[in-house]
Amino acid sequence: MPKKPPQQLLTTGRGATRNDRPNRFGLATREADGDWLDSRNDVDGEAPPLRTTVTVEHPRTIITRNASPDVPFDRSINAYRGCEHGCIYCFARPTHAYHDLSPGLDFESRLFAKPDAAKLLRAELSARAYVCQPIALGTNTDPYQPIEGHWRITRSIIEVFHETRHPFTITTKSDRVLRDLDLIAPMAARGLVAVILSVPTIDPATARTLEPRAPSPAKRLAAIRALAEAGVQCHVSIAPVVPQITDHEMEHILEAAAEAGARRAFFLPVRLPHEVAPLFRAWLDAHHPDRAAKVMATIRSIRGGRDNDPNFGTRMKGEGPWADLLRTRFQIACRKWGLNRERFALRTDLFVPPEGDQLRLL
Repeated sequence: MPKKPPQQLLTTGRGATRNDRPNRFGLATREADGDWLDSRNDVDGEAPPLRTTVTVEHPRTIITRNASPDVPFDRSINAYRGCEHGCIYCFARPTHAYHDLSPGLDFESRLFAKPDAAKLLRAELSARAYVCQPIALGTNTDPYQPIEGHWRITRSIIEVFHETRHPFTITTKSDRVLRDLDLIAPMAARGLVAVILSVPTIDPATARTLEPRAPSPAKRLAAIRALAEAGVQCHVSIAPVVPQITDHEMEHILEAAAEAGARRAFFLPVRLPHEVAPLFRAWLDAHHPDRAAKVMATIRSIRGGRDNDPNFGTRMKGEGPWADLLRTRFQIACRKWGLNRERFALRTDLFVPPEGDQLRLL
């Protein structure tokens, strides 16, 4: 008997339309019982809303190191695993497979929090061999996703940075970053922080399906304005650019961000590693069936004939005529709106290691 294709789950307020279990690690694939799926509407009616759950995680360290030649930082912190924003294109989705959870709806609804992050950070910054370099927040999952309002882990991390005068960057899709402006603004005055607001689209209708639980594009642009007015170095990230879906917005996003006060910008073509590719294809079939084939054909032209290009050097910028055109458009728009005119580097010379329980003598 042929295997049934995975069920589409058009769950209100969620990005993924599937919740397939991972099978990259030799684990048995688990499938929902077909009889239950057939009778659900007749017997039970529609399923209840998908609830978000949070599991406490206790890692031994909190700073993640990387040696990637095409990533502009060598260390990062992620306060949470999984992300409720539900962005369908998120390249971090496959990390849930390591927990035998789905990179689909599980990634958006079964989250992990690291409440000991500040304590671990303090210990790692206290190490004698520690050399200060900027730490990136929000490189895998958003540090200001909705659960930060309760857990406040990101704020506790920034409090350690504030105390030790340690440089850091924040990448987020949320205007919730403004809640920590009392800590961020004084550090910005010392050249210790930069905030990157991710704005892949400024069309509300597109945003509702592409990144369903992230704050609206208008709120993000307003956050750029508020940060800039407070003296915070603010950048805009058009990441990702989705061909045939959002690419026509590039110039409009750069114009709006520059007018709000952003000083630098960058873009990334959409990446579809591992389980992200089938999830993205299912999303296209559900929301853009009229152009799904064209979108994927363009993505493959950027990615060397594949859904994804994992190679250093090309994975972040793509290749071929489509990628070249995006770069040309981006450069022209940045020149027009005065973006990327100045180099920017965070200071590392002000760092003071944590004092710990015993005060320093000198």
